[in-house]
Amino acid sequence: MTDNLQPPPSEGPHPLGPAAAAGPYVPPVSRPVLVASIGSVWLIALVLGALIAGLSHPAGYASWLSLALGVCVLASFVAQLATQQKDGFVNRLAASLTGSFVILGVFGAVLALIAASA
Repeated sequence: MTDNLQPPPSEGPHPLGPAAAAGPYVPPVSRPVLVASIGSVWLIALVLGALIAGLSHPAGYASWLSLALGVCVLASFVAQLATQQKDGFVNRLAASLTGSFVILGVFGAVLALIAASA
């Protein structure tokens, strides 16, 4: 048994150049797609916050808001993976999660004041 410690012979430079070796060109996410993928999660957070404020009992505000944040996390991943763009994925995911966290945080603060005064 012989050990082959030599690296495989390289094939040399790619015949079409380094850009072709990297894969096909994928254009960046357009502005409307970017706004829709982030804004849709923010809209979900707004709707869930309003539903929690209108339908939930004050003792259940915290648990429902945490569940709504979990739904927003899943929706953020779905929305950003649906764009099928790897460039900027983390930034888009962070923007959608931060926005939904702030929206639900504002709802939580307002609902805490309402529950404390009741």
